Amino acid sequence: MIHPIRYYGDPVLRRRATEVTEFGPELKALAADMLETMYAADGVGLAAPQIGVPLRLFVALEMQPGADADPEDDGDITADERRRRWDERREHVIVNPVIVARSGLQYGRDGCLSLPGLSVLDVPRDLTIDLEYQNLAGERRSLSATGYFAHVLQHEFDHLQGVLFFDHLPEGRRRAFLEEHRAALADMQREAKAFLKLEREKSQRQPAQVRGR
Repeated sequence: MIHPIRYYGDPVLRRRATEVTEFGPELKALAADMLETMYAADGVGLAAPQIGVPLRLFVALEMQPGADADPEDDGDITADERRRRWDERREHVIVNPVIVARSGLQYGRDGCLSLPGLSVLDVPRDLTIDLEYQNLAGERRSLSATGYFAHVLQHEFDHLQGVLFFDHLPEGRRRAFLEEHRAALADMQREAKAFLKLEREKSQRQPAQVRGR
């Protein structure tokens, strides 16, 4: 099932997500939905808050060596080459992650499915990270990543903290980013507000529908 992605202005994107405590069919179904939604949006990662679920869970793609460039930097490569890159991937489902080690520094292009069309070319990230997490069965796992995949993991982890990519910019540049994209961000906020209003109306109608059966 493909879920609508929540846009900038939705409060769920600014809240710290809640730890997952129940592991079972519902969690597996949620993860499957998140992967389907991520692919439909041409993303390389998606966090549960981005579909309105405030849980510490995200999915991410790890490209195989030689195919791990940022898909948004593909430029004029052929459709066959783009498909090959997407085929050479490994899906990760990360539950209750903790970053236990960080080293190095990299600057990379960063954008977000919750802020469509906006990006920054040189967002600072750790070059290498070590992550501890649980899988969908609740089993403890660890993962080390470097370069672009480390960047992706940090971006998705940020969503669980209520952090967005432009928050990593120095204060002056962050203010300039917000000012430059004021109109686009205002449009996203209006869309987020309209979506939440519609969702509230749906939830208010539901009891009446149940009573009428």
